[in-house]
Amino acid sequence: MLELRAVAADIAGAPVLRGVSMHLPPGGLVALIGRNGAGKTTTLRAIMGLLPLRGGQVLLGGEEVTGVPAHHRARLGVGYAPEERRLFGPFSVRQNLLLPAEVLRLPAAETARRLEAVFTFLPELATLADRRAAGLSGGQGKMVALGRALIVGTRAVLLDEPFQGLAPALAQRYADALRGLHAAFPRVALLVTESNPQLLEPLVDTTYVIERGEILTADAATAA
Repeated sequence: MLELRAVAADIAGAPVLRGVSMHLPPGGLVALIGRNGAGKTTTLRAIMGLLPLRGGQVLLGGEEVTGVPAHHRARLGVGYAPEERRLFGPFSVRQNLLLPAEVLRLPAAETARRLEAVFTFLPELATLADRRAAGLSGGQGKMVALGRALIVGTRAVLLDEPFQGLAPALAQRYADALRGLHAAFPRVALLVTESNPQLLEPLVDTTYVIERGEILTADAATAA
């Protein structure tokens, strides 16, 4: 579904990604593990086209999208939830969820179908639908960011450090949500970055370890 082939990228002239290769199969839950500064966020930004590549390829469904502008990649079915969530505080939860659909000018019927699917998968968002995003807790904001990514992520969803700053109970709820993704969205490939591998070990099918912009290991496992 989503593949990186020897991706290399620089930031401010300094090499950050050095030949990163990864594969996300349809319906797979893949973890990208590494310390702060290892290149996790940069990898997601490279997939989304938010920084130019020095080398390598990004493929979606077997077709190269390396040269596709960032604002078109969501239209291709790739959703992205950055670590800082980037919700619009004055907007309601519903408005934040629907914003990418409006930007992509999805038909009203398709937008309604996708929103209903997100509300079914994350029923707490239906309860919070009319609340302003500025009044949400950190954990609630993370759930909204996940739901917003799923609105457009019909093929792949990228989650950057989703457990960061969550209390244990909320982290467990988020983990339960990720576990349920297979059933709710069986064809969506999910890539999750994390500094602590123990949070994702019971969930993932494949774990990649990144250090100084290079993939050190790729281990396949059966999710619990």
